[in-house]
Amino acid sequence: MEGILVPISLFLGAFAMVFGIRYLSNKEKMAMIERGIDPGIGKSTPRPYLSLKFGLLLVGLGIGLLVALFTVRGVFGSDMTHSEEGQSVAIYFGCLGIFGGLGLITSFLIEKKAIDQ
Repeated sequence: MEGILVPISLFLGAFAMVFGIRYLSNKEKMAMIERGIDPGIGKSTPRPYLSLKFGLLLVGLGIGLLVALFTVRGVFGSDMTHSEEGQSVAIYFGCLGIFGGLGLITSFLIEKKAIDQ
């Protein structure tokens, strides 16, 4: 009995959260319309280098995974104990963060260089 209550309560909680956010957002927009303020429903801000940013992020993550793979294979070899597997997971996540961040920094530098010209 207790095993079925957890998924049901998680589902109901997630539904209530989404419903509450949508309800309050709609209420806020209606109040803005009543006061004569434009809520900006149909407007979208341009994002000129968004694809470059995500492309460099994914390239950085891919390079990070490759570096982590070669690092783990070189350091631990093929036979790993349980503690070494935990260390290899830390290496994977560390390399993902480092190279993903480097990809975003590269994107920023490219955007800044294009804006300054």
